[in-house]
Amino acid sequence: MKSIIALIVLTLGVGFGSTTVSAQMKADKKSDNPMVGGAAMYKEKNIVENAVNSADHTTLVAAVKAAGLVETLSSKGPFTVFAPVNSAFEKLPAGTVETLLKPENKGTLTKILTYHVVAGKFMAKDVLGAIKKGNGKAELTTVAGGKLTASLEGSSVILTDEKGGRSTVTIADVKQSNGVIHVIDSVVLPN
Repeated sequence: MKSIIALIVLTLGVGFGSTTVSAQMKADKKSDNPMVGGAAMYKEKNIVENAVNSADHTTLVAAVKAAGLVETLSSKGPFTVFAPVNSAFEKLPAGTVETLLKPENKGTLTKILTYHVVAGKFMAKDVLGAIKKGNGKAELTTVAGGKLTASLEGSSVILTDEKGGRSTVTIADVKQSNGVIHVIDSVVLPN
């Protein structure tokens, strides 16, 4: 469990393109949250309440609704969500999202979405600590039961899925009343 937490923390805290880990850590000490998708994110609101306001997460919100996960992600948690932006879904093969949103594919969609969620609240500092403790890698166990591996590339936290797909954390430590969101640039997929 500690290695999972550490991996999550590392993953969330490092992968921000030009944002450095130290800058992210300073942002964590501020009383305000980062903006996401042009919208303010409020620590007093839950994951779903904040996500619906992000222009960058309309596909994710539609998928969460189609999978029937709104109630779960609105519950007490805590949860750490690696939230893919709309352009992440656009990287999938043509027609994939539309197919997954069909009622008959709810099980597959749910497995993919819960692969982006880790039980517990793992801030960037926790993920970074886990990566350091794991000699450069941290393994996270997702709610779907699969594994994500967090590592650093320069100052960016990289998530590697079970199929070898990679995603970069672009915004970390978006605090929620029931956990934390880390924005990622690609969809990660379970086996």
